[in-house]
Amino acid sequence: MTQTVDFLFTNAHVLTMDEKMNQYNPGAVAVNGDSIIAVGPEFEISKEYSGKEIIDCGRRILMPGLINAHTHVPMTLLRGLADDLRLDVWLMGYMMPVERQFVSPEFVRLGTSIACAELIKGGVTTFNDMYYFEEDVAKATAEAGMRAVCGQSVLKFPSPDAASYEDSMEMARDYIRRWKDHPLIVPAIAPHAPYTSTPEILHEASELAQEFDVPLHIHISETALEVENMRRENGMPVVPYVKKQGLLEAKVIAAHCVHIDTGEIRTLLHAGAGVAHNPSSNLKLASGFAPVTKMLEAGLNVGIGTDGAASNNDLDMFEEVRLAAFIAKAVTNDPTSLPASTALTMATRLGAQALHIGHLTGSLTPGRRADLILVDLSPLHNSPSFRRIHDTAYAQIVYASKSTDVSDVMVNGKWLMRNHKLLTMHEEELIAQAADIAKKIDSFLIEREQSVLSKLIALGGSMEEESFEAQVKVKIPDNQPIVEALKRDEIEIVRYRHYKEHDAYFTFDDPAQGRLRYREDDFLNEQGNVTMTRARLTLLGQKREGELAHNVLLSRSRFLAPATQSLRFYREYFQPKEETSITKDRERWLIKFKDTEFFVNVDEMLEPAIGHFIEIKSRTWSRTDAEHKAVLTNELLAALGISKAEMVTEDYVEVVKSK
Repeated sequence: MTQTVDFLFTNAHVLTMDEKMNQYNPGAVAVNGDSIIAVGPEFEISKEYSGKEIIDCGRRILMPGLINAHTHVPMTLLRGLADDLRLDVWLMGYMMPVERQFVSPEFVRLGTSIACAELIKGGVTTFNDMYYFEEDVAKATAEAGMRAVCGQSVLKFPSPDAASYEDSMEMARDYIRRWKDHPLIVPAIAPHAPYTSTPEILHEASELAQEFDVPLHIHISETALEVENMRRENGMPVVPYVKKQGLLEAKVIAAHCVHIDTGEIRTLLHAGAGVAHNPSSNLKLASGFAPVTKMLEAGLNVGIGTDGAASNNDLDMFEEVRLAAFIAKAVTNDPTSLPASTALTMATRLGAQALHIGHLTGSLTPGRRADLILVDLSPLHNSPSFRRIHDTAYAQIVYASKSTDVSDVMVNGKWLMRNHKLLTMHEEELIAQAADIAKKIDSFLIEREQSVLSKLIALGGSMEEESFEAQVKVKIPDNQPIVEALKRDEIEIVRYRHYKEHDAYFTFDDPAQGRLRYREDDFLNEQGNVTMTRARLTLLGQKREGELAHNVLLSRSRFLAPATQSLRFYREYFQPKEETSITKDRERWLIKFKDTEFFVNVDEMLEPAIGHFIEIKSRTWSRTDAEHKAVLTNELLAALGISKAEMVTEDYVEVVKSK
């Protein structure tokens, strides 16, 4: 007597992707409820099972659904926003500013829905996500019927869904507690990366993941610069650093791992971590080539991901699997590296294991969830088919098949697509809504790109400083007489600093934009050694506010911002018309003269070598006060013995350009 099941798939070429890589052709699969009941040769399964619905697969490939091991699904709404840029310029200059402006629960739901539609059509049944408002990602994913690991992002600075990391942690705890044991969604926590986290964040995230026994999703060693900075700042590579913070005690999913060595591979293996390889994203952002072959040889569970659609720019896992195989062969100079069967395993069973959900999905095995797809190998681009080699089907799927060859998709025993038609999504409505969002983002960026000030503000951390300064600059033959004169009784020294300053001035086509200065201050001790470095951006008004008495000028700095990126980043982000570099040795005193504070800068211009100067500055907030300080400035010049010296009415950059 046969057992009746909900679905009986017959006349299929079954690729189980199980540990033994069993194939059955013709094969059959029995599905009841949300799970696979039986898999095997068709004649055996058909004897034991009858189906309420019998699906004749027409000798198409029946296999586990693909698993996208790393992505940011709401970023489908940022697809094509900014391309052909370096990772830091792309991320800090465009993605994050737009996200701060637009990301909301509604934005996240729409972006996730679009992603789910694209993923389903491409044969993906499970994905691993990291983004903001992750509960809304989970809700939209569950409504679409897909399976996902959904990680709530945590960063050390304010994000679209949290004013602080504490808020993110609390949000993650509440979300994980409520979604634990959901039939489709595995909640997770996702500290973005070591460089956007603190040791405290990494430690707390690990503890939370362990408390609820959920995965922890994080970017690891994506770029060489990240690794270089970690070595310089902490004296160790990235993996040992996160291990020191207790991160690897959780069920880690490490995205990218492009720049890790053999020791780090072993550390991840011993910790039971999974790795998500992202070939397209790493190629497009020129991040490098992950040592995938070495990871697999060591025994690491390595899955394949697309990354977000803003950096890829699609969610096509067929393309990723093919690239993963090709890149491994090119990097090792060995065409036998990463054969098709292994590449496809990374996108199915190994991918599930990397996400710590191998007990749920990734293979057509009795007891696993019914997450499966049908792939048609008959189209022109995959013809003819040779049968003499047992593993030909793997090569056909990896090297010739397209995502459009997927005809049917089932997740958790429910149909999401039949005969190329989506059943849980309305594609046309999603496309129209995405177009509306794109118009709004375009308008925002068009307005921003017209203003240097707007671009500076978009980076975050900018402070408006209507800091008017009364200032005078004098060319002097030598610094030492000034240093001695500052010891006079009527001059009180409040503070002294010694710097080596490296300035880069950006000017733009439109003079009204002002002039942007990037400055690195090297703090020097008494021996002349650098003790620390500080970098800042200052947007300066192009014109002086006015001239006061005795060649004292009134100037204004409109905005100040911390320079957290490299000079190269700002050069590419702001795209100045012209750049002028200046290096000087600066001794700076904060003094009190006649009950008024002044800054006295004694400068030796090193590059270009144009001599010695003294600058006297004092902040002011009214015209009357500015006039008073102009008089005092000239009295201070007299006290320093330089009242008759050559006055300079230009900034250093103008002096340099005039030479």
